[in-house]
Amino acid sequence: MANLKEIRNRITSVSSTMQITSAMKMVSAAKLKKAQDAITAMRPYAEKLTELLQSLSATLEGDAGGEFTTQREIKKVLVVAITSNRGLCGAFNSNVIKEAKRRSEFYTGVQVDIFAIGKKGNDVLVKTNSVVDNQSAVFDELTFDNVAVIADTLTQKFVTGEYDKIELIYNQFKNAATQIVQVEQFLPLAAIKSDLTVSTGDYIFEPSKEEIVLTLIPKSLKMQLYKGIRDSFASEHGARMTAMHKATDNATELRNQLKLTYNKARQASITNEILEIVGGAEALNG
Repeated sequence: MANLKEIRNRITSVSSTMQITSAMKMVSAAKLKKAQDAITAMRPYAEKLTELLQSLSATLEGDAGGEFTTQREIKKVLVVAITSNRGLCGAFNSNVIKEAKRRSEFYTGVQVDIFAIGKKGNDVLVKTNSVVDNQSAVFDELTFDNVAVIADTLTQKFVTGEYDKIELIYNQFKNAATQIVQVEQFLPLAAIKSDLTVSTGDYIFEPSKEEIVLTLIPKSLKMQLYKGIRDSFASEHGARMTAMHKATDNATELRNQLKLTYNKARQASITNEILEIVGGAEALNG
């Protein structure tokens, strides 16, 4: 059995760790509320924008998406892996990293590059994959304008023919305990199909419907990327809050076990001292 000093040191160490994990849990819980409100507020707009784009495109003939829907022979693929800049959030980052590696293996005979958004994903993937860019700084000030710049960069890479397909991989926020890894095609735009019945006689389109669609597509792409990053941001805090909650519970349980071990060792020590005193007294009396 370990001596009392060693056990006391372990109790102190575990207690300090428990205080840190508990504080991190509370910080993530506070940030999660703001991040959750942000993604919840923007989803209706993003969905309505997609619905409007689909409705207009359904009434057009031929290729309504222009250069954004160009289907080319896939020779180069860009995978956008959205992770976080910090760890201690369970399997949040590793799930995206594993999926990014799976996508790289999925395209046989095709060059697959990684576009990292998040320091943790970049640090791991750069060792095994071709990482062409890292935009970790976007989390320092997560705004639509900053994300729009990244979306423009990705769009330009597709339009100029540098890549024939671009995919997004991120954690979709469901609740604090559940994050779902999503793989979405960013470009080219999938064939737009809609079952909605659009009555063109009720509206006057100015400018033309074709121009409206071509204007909405870049906005929709920016919104798609912004929603993905926002989803990932909320998922990160949910995952960290859950991970720190479990870590705090484990630290509490370990501390209680150590205290029990300490008390048992202390009782054994006191008993031994009493026996030595009694034995010495009897020896003197004898």
